[in-house]
Amino acid sequence: MVAATSCFYYAAPSTSLCKTNHLRQNQLRLGMFGTSATTRKPRIGLVMCSNESTESESEDGWGIQDFIGGDLVKFDLGKWLSDVEEHKSLAIYTPHEGGYEGRYFTRLRYQGYYFLDLSARGLGDPETTLTKVHPVCPAHVGKQPIARWYFPPEVDFRLSVLPPDAKGLIVWVIEAKVLSKAELQFLAILPELRPKVRVIAECGNWRKVVWRPLKEAAGLTEVALSN
Repeated sequence: MVAATSCFYYAAPSTSLCKTNHLRQNQLRLGMFGTSATTRKPRIGLVMCSNESTESESEDGWGIQDFIGGDLVKFDLGKWLSDVEEHKSLAIYTPHEGGYEGRYFTRLRYQGYYFLDLSARGLGDPETTLTKVHPVCPAHVGKQPIARWYFPPEVDFRLSVLPPDAKGLIVWVIEAKVLSKAELQFLAILPELRPKVRVIAECGNWRKVVWRPLKEAAGLTEVALSN
């Protein structure tokens, strides 16, 4: 009860609720409210937002996009689509809580793309798994003989079964931050080897959805090579 009540009052705007002496003592003991005005936590005030960027917005880095939930329309979806077509491979950074990338995923699906969802953990060599016939050893549980099965290339197989009206194939790689630079470089040039393929690699986290060319993240640009 004390924990739930303290979470309700912590850093919250002032209300007209009357606090009992028992609740006040608990808050003083937890150090949430001091006995003087100088020791109190700063209260949350109103934040003015507008569609036009202001001087304070550019200095602090805050905008109306920061107050839009992940389930609502994003303002940068048009730029997202144009960057996917221009760069063909992107490194995307999403919030830790997840869910925000769903809007960008869905907008690509509306454009006619089909998806190949992969996890970087356990992917093996991306070149072998995606573009070549590769072996897979099933779990033998210590009792069955060790076997080796061969599977077709993941990307080439799905390209061969795409509908005629499909715009292309999106290879969406989650947890790509565990990949080495050489593996990221292959994913960055994969659209050049397979023109109908686009690559989206989740290379890390940020407080909002941001992206950049995967070649830049993998060190294939002229600026990265010069450094």
